[in-house]
Amino acid sequence: MDIQAEIKWIQKELDNVKDETLLEAIKNILKYRKKVSSERISIEQYNKEVNEAIARVENGEFYTQEEAEKIMDKW
Repeated sequence: MDIQAEIKWIQKELDNVKDETLLEAIKNILKYRKKVSSERISIEQYNKEVNEAIARVENGEFYTQEEAEKIMDKW
């Protein structure tokens, strides 16, 4: 399949997605792609992101392995 056909297929599939978790995962992949393709982040930015991630975990904002597997089974 060529790139345009791949894009059309992805767009068609996205039109049918109703799972918010899956959409969030796709959004994060696309954001990550942009971040990786841009310039490297500073150590300060890196540390900020690490601290934000730690805070999310400490606040219970994460999925256990079992929860993630149940979500994945719905895909």
